[in-house]
Amino acid sequence: MAEIKLFRARVDEAVKLEPGETLFSQGDSGDVMFAVIDGEVELSVDGRVVEEVHAGGIIGELALIDPAPRSATARARTVARAVSVDAKEFTLLVHEHPTFAIQVMRIMAERLRRTTASATPESTSNDLRDSAG
Repeated sequence: MAEIKLFRARVDEAVKLEPGETLFSQGDSGDVMFAVIDGEVELSVDGRVVEEVHAGGIIGELALIDPAPRSATARARTVARAVSVDAKEFTLLVHEHPTFAIQVMRIMAERLRRTTASATPESTSNDLRDSAG
């Protein structure tokens, strides 16, 4: 997964999370993304862990692009710290650091590819048979 180091200097602004503490929940409205600067945060969809995000990773970025509710729950796996980034700051970062936008797009593309790969025709047809049955 791509790593964004831009936020490490903002440790004083970080939210500290204890293991098991929820940063946001699937279905919540969102107006910020978070940059994980320390520790590990799990992303889960419908209670199933789909990704572990480590220091340098971002979570909740879709909230800055799409007004739909959060598509996943973010919960600390270990003691973690995360810095929030609102839409105004996100736009400023994209303008001042064009590579930032590329890094965010790479992360989103990696997540999309993983999601697409996990929805293979074989697993979909098995799911359909199981639900029909």
